[in-house]
Amino acid sequence: MLKQRVITAIVLLAILLPALFYKTPQPFCAVALLLIAAGAWEWGRLNGYGQGVSTGLGLACVAACALSWYGGLLEKPLPMLWAAGGAVWVLAGGWLLRNGVAGWPRIPKVLRLVAGLVALWLAWLAVAQARVVGINFLLSVLLLVWVADIFAYFAGRTFGGRFSKGKLAPSISPGKSWEGVWGGMAGVVALSLAWVYAGAAAGGVGFWGEATLYSRLVANHGLLIMLLAVIFLAAMSVVGDLVESLIKRSAGVKDSSGLLPGHGGVLDRVDALLPTLPLAMMLVSL
Repeated sequence: MLKQRVITAIVLLAILLPALFYKTPQPFCAVALLLIAAGAWEWGRLNGYGQGVSTGLGLACVAACALSWYGGLLEKPLPMLWAAGGAVWVLAGGWLLRNGVAGWPRIPKVLRLVAGLVALWLAWLAVAQARVVGINFLLSVLLLVWVADIFAYFAGRTFGGRFSKGKLAPSISPGKSWEGVWGGMAGVVALSLAWVYAGAAAGGVGFWGEATLYSRLVANHGLLIMLLAVIFLAAMSVVGDLVESLIKRSAGVKDSSGLLPGHGGVLDRVDALLPTLPLAMMLVSL
């Protein structure tokens, strides 16, 4: 298992890193499109559809993303779209977690299918537009989610159950604790402050002379609002993780697929990014 994980990670990095750091955004956007299409295929399988419908869902996702790309949406400001998408994620995420695993099958399958397709398309559009803004900006969003996850893991392992009376969501993901959530939030606060001050020392922007999520939030709204924003994004990354866990538990599977040996499926790797990416674009569009 460890060997599989290492080999898969090396292959993914060998594909993603050259695409990410290429001089134009197109290669990265294309790789992200393929990954999101694979996620759409997994989404069909998680909702009980067979190979035909699931493949069709993947192709529909490719078509939606390609049309957005061809229509020039990657370069256009889309504040209303990000605001609508962010609001839906906050409201729908809260509703899903409140109703738990038992509430998921009560949603019509067609509605679930369409909602998943829209969420995946929105996430691709957000990550592609973030790459168009700049490598530094995109990395600042991605690292926020990864740091939140890493700090949550170690805080949960070290302090889980010591300060809170119950688990975060025992019927959905029994291993997650409130201490993990707080640790993740502390991690993103430290990351954002370090990046802001490093950027200030480099002339107000950061690596590669580009703005970051944090520097743009500070410039537009001030340091306090930036800190509240990154804490909010860390919380929504947890929502994305829990929503996917809820759906997998309802489907009776451990992973969204076996497409990434040793790592599960694409949705297992991007679940926390699905709400965070469009919400980050919403926050910098305000």
